[in-house]
Parts: sequence; structure tokens; C-alpha cells
Amino acid sequence: MNIINLMRSTTLIFLLMTAVLATAAEREHKVVYHINDSANATAALHNIRNHLNASPKTKIVVVTLGAGIDFLLDGAKNPNGNPYEIPVQELAGRQVEFRVCNNTLESRNIDKSRVLPEATIVPSGVAEIARLQAEEGYVYLKP
Repeated sequence: MNIINLMRSTTLIFLLMTAVLATAAEREHKVVYHINDSANATAALHNIRNHLNASPKTKIVVVTLGAGIDFLLDGAKNPNGNPYEIPVQELAGRQVEFRVCNNTLESRNIDKSRVLPEATIVPSGVAEIARLQAEEGYVYLKP
């Protein structure tokens, strides 16, 4: 193999590797955040914001159940007295989806009308997490 053919082969390999890396960087990731305690909600919302800042094409679904639904109820405030509704609206504007477990609502006798409009009620939080992982290829994160 002469030097010109070697240089062509090297250049071709370099171009192919660059194309593969560029495609991987542009690929959309799918992540489900599991929140079962609203004491973690402020940190979780911060993590989600940072996640989107670092990887804006990431598709994020937040699934809440048990005490984790509380921050998605009308009038809920963080420990500093700030309403959760504001960061939830901001993240929903960035295409983050919020889902609330209906089993939790029923077992705690919470009226569905108290759930923020940015959230969707699903039959079961754990079943929704399992479905997202098994059927839609979501990566699981629990802040």
C-alpha cells in the first residue's frame, strides 16, 4: 500500500468516526424520573433542569406516587415557601411530562381536581414506570 492510499484510508476512517460520534451526540435519550417522596422534589426538579441544560434533546417523564405526588397538587410549596407550580410549569414548557399515580390519589382520598394541569393521572405509578422502561426504552433515574 503506498502512502497516498494509506492517507485516503486514514481520512476515510476519520470521517466515518466523526459521523458516528455526531449522530450519537444528536440522538434523543429517554429518561423516567421516579419520585415517591416530595421531600426530594426540589432536588429532582433541579436535576431535571440541569439534565435538560446538558442534553436538551432528552425526553423526560416524571412519574410520582405515594408522598411523591404532593408537589404536583394545587397550592403545594417547597420548604422555602415557594410554589412548586412555577418550576413545574417551566419544565412542562420544556416538554417534561409529569404523571401522577391514581392509586395514590384514591388511597389518600385526594380529589383529582387538585392535581396541577401540567400533570397527567395514570392508573398506577409503578406500572407506568415499568411500561416506560419495558415498552418505550426509558432509562430509570431516582433522585
